[in-house]
Amino acid sequence: MRAQLTLETTYDQSIVPRGPDDPIYEASAAARRAFWRNRGVAQEGFAVERATANIHNQTKWFGPHRRILAIHAPERLTLATDGLSTPWAGISDQENGVECELFMEFDAATMDAEEIGNWGNLLINIGDLVADGHRVARDVDKHGAILFCRLTDDYRPMTRIMLSRDPGRIDGLPFGAVPLIRATPIAEAEIEGHDLSEEWGATAARAALAKRGILQHPT
Repeated sequence: MRAQLTLETTYDQSIVPRGPDDPIYEASAAARRAFWRNRGVAQEGFAVERATANIHNQTKWFGPHRRILAIHAPERLTLATDGLSTPWAGISDQENGVECELFMEFDAATMDAEEIGNWGNLLINIGDLVADGHRVARDVDKHGAILFCRLTDDYRPMTRIMLSRDPGRIDGLPFGAVPLIRATPIAEAEIEGHDLSEEWGATAARAALAKRGILQHPT
């Protein structure tokens, strides 16, 4: 007796990296740019870093885009991550997406091209730390604001970076809306007298934000 056996192999597309030409990447980039163009003029050709994606079409931010946008508005310059939130597979969760985009705001009058590049490089590095961390975006959402990382002496008198939830979010993305997280450099004097041993130094971070008059997203 002879029998024939047919095997079919199937896989869950939601856990397999997308191909390098998947249209979701450009669709996501277009949605992010459309959002920021409502806040100012995007500087064409500005890119702090264009990292080459690996064979899985991933950078340190998991997707192929690891770059910074510069948005110019009257008296204000905004630097924003472009691609941090794009999940590398079909589902958006902690394992394959960072769940946020970061931004920093500056007084445009105080910034020259070199400083813009330096702060842009720093924002790339902050994005790397957020991508390497575990549920950083969720901790920011939980606490409202956190003391995230220290700065090198190159940035004195600023010594730390705070992360805080912004009321804004980027809609129209193929994988759902993405919250914005503000990255704010602060000086040590701004958190003096606070208990920094608390989880993420959250109370100190919220107090520093309040002193600066930065709107906090309700937790």
